[in-house]
Amino acid sequence: MESIRAESVVKSFGSTLALDEISLLVEPGELFFLLGASGCGKTTLLRCIAGLETPTRGAIFFGDRDVTKMPPHKREAAMVFQSYALWPHLSVGQNISFGLEERRVPKPEIKRRVAEALEMVQLPGYGDRPIDQMSGGQQQRVSLARALVVRPKCLLLDEPLSNLDAQLRVEMRREIRRIVKENGLTGIYVTHDQEEALAMADRMAVLTRGKIGQIGTPEQIYRTPRSAYVANFIGETNLISGETLETRDGFTLAKTAAGPIVGRVSDPQWSPAVGEDVRISIRPEAWRLHQQEGDNMIAGNIVERAYLGQRIQYWVATDAGRQQVVELNPHLIHEPGEAKIALHARHNDVVILKP
Repeated sequence: MESIRAESVVKSFGSTLALDEISLLVEPGELFFLLGASGCGKTTLLRCIAGLETPTRGAIFFGDRDVTKMPPHKREAAMVFQSYALWPHLSVGQNISFGLEERRVPKPEIKRRVAEALEMVQLPGYGDRPIDQMSGGQQQRVSLARALVVRPKCLLLDEPLSNLDAQLRVEMRREIRRIVKENGLTGIYVTHDQEEALAMADRMAVLTRGKIGQIGTPEQIYRTPRSAYVANFIGETNLISGETLETRDGFTLAKTAAGPIVGRVSDPQWSPAVGEDVRISIRPEAWRLHQQEGDNMIAGNIVERAYLGQRIQYWVATDAGRQQVVELNPHLIHEPGEAKIALHARHNDVVILKP
């Protein structure tokens, strides 16, 4: 296990700035996610870490080694691609052994290590199987085995599950996390899938326009986003415009079109001034229907609903805009067009953000 560190990494492609002073530290043995919308720079950063791109400026370290200009094969990192990048004319075993043959590992050792790698990804005995007889999930396991067989210290994954169907993605999430942890690897995983990141990551960085918007654990990013972009990108949220009336003890009282709302300030470096515009983030599951007591209460009418089995999703028209509400395990189903209802949210479930 070793750490991976980026220090003030800049990457330009002509006049396009893909990475803008990126600095981060991935701890040894951590499964760290890079996520963001298309074009945010996450794959470019991963390719710089892998050695497939050279930063325009800045440095990358594996442990204490400066690997900024080191070729990929000397970094002791292995990469798993979105497309699997398997050779269709080779068998499963031949695909996995390719990296060992390039390193001139003796044949008996290759045979033993290929068998070990197949065991790791739960494909024992599949070495002679043609690649075109393997399902998509099995091909992704072969791709992982090929990366693991060279015994890397770091595993780099570029949207490895995006070509799989929903059920297989859930299964492979568990497998990839198990493989990283059982083999003592430091993993960096690129995705735009928020659910994947929340389910698998130890920590994550949300990128936007070549910069890091926020770094934290899944719970920190979800419950305490530092910006409207992060709040909107990780999960779903309701954003309400407001104006600061008072700030005290980390909580802010804001005036909105639907009435006063109290919430906690997510950025410890910022305290909104009286009269300052703010954005208020409230997750759909944080709203409670028909809560008639306390503050943070706004009135509205249900205009739409969707029954989703374990939960019901409502859209409620209010003076502060249309609010999405999720009721978990509801005993009472409300219909659009009912009389006015009340929405309520606890102070700790309301996040006050810079506008």
